Amino acid sequence: MPKKWFILFVFAWFMVSSFIVGVPTGSAAAGTKLIIINKAVNRLAYYENGQLKGQFKVGTGRSRSLTPEGKFKIVNKIKNRPYYKGHIPGGDPRNPLGNRWLGLNARGTWGTTYGIHGNNNPSSIGGYVSSGCIRMYDNEVEWLFNQVPTGTTVIITSSGKSFSAIAAANGYIVKGGTNAPSVPVSTNGQILKRGSQGPAVQELQRKLTAQGFSTNGVDGFFGLNTENAVRQFQKARKLTADGIVGPATKKALGIKK
Repeated sequence: MPKKWFILFVFAWFMVSSFIVGVPTGSAAAGTKLIIINKAVNRLAYYENGQLKGQFKVGTGRSRSLTPEGKFKIVNKIKNRPYYKGHIPGGDPRNPLGNRWLGLNARGTWGTTYGIHGNNNPSSIGGYVSSGCIRMYDNEVEWLFNQVPTGTTVIITSSGKSFSAIAAANGYIVKGGTNAPSVPVSTNGQILKRGSQGPAVQELQRKLTAQGFSTNGVDGFFGLNTENAVRQFQKARKLTADGIVGPATKKALGIKK
């Protein structure tokens, strides 16, 4: 093969492969955008030009090791990705990947193993439920999909710190983004656990604090501090110390609902 044709072939292969996997080709926009996912509270924060633009509830791995932690890049964006393992086409209501996929280059993969995606089971969002991916509500991941280009940085961690503190630890200066939720979620008298929010959690935090088990504030969000306080209370009352507030723990705390 003549040298000039070989060079053209290599160049064409590079362009096609970059398109397939979504490798950024120097997009300046990606550098102004940042996603932080905190598995300790199962929340995702999206920043643009250092300003908080959105904060969302997410679902992560069933165990801490399943969802990788570190600093990654979005390397591909796919609409209605098929679920190959289950032979379910994209756009099918049965598809557990939802309507949008943001692939991450985590653990040496190229956006086909780990990703931020939608889900066909909304009740799973907020829990520790996946095999490693980050789940979002379909309408929220669709919005996020439209905001971020390939090359956008994604930081995944498990921390008791605020989003702004996590950003600073990774060399970013941002404004806004504590562990407080942006949208209250009703608990409807059900069990309370990490990720729960609203007035019922505030009452729980007040009860725990009054009995000497600090939740580090009464903010209505069941985060790591509240879970630790619940475990300590349960252990002191000889209850199952699982950090989940069910009927027995509520009764011991004097919570009627």
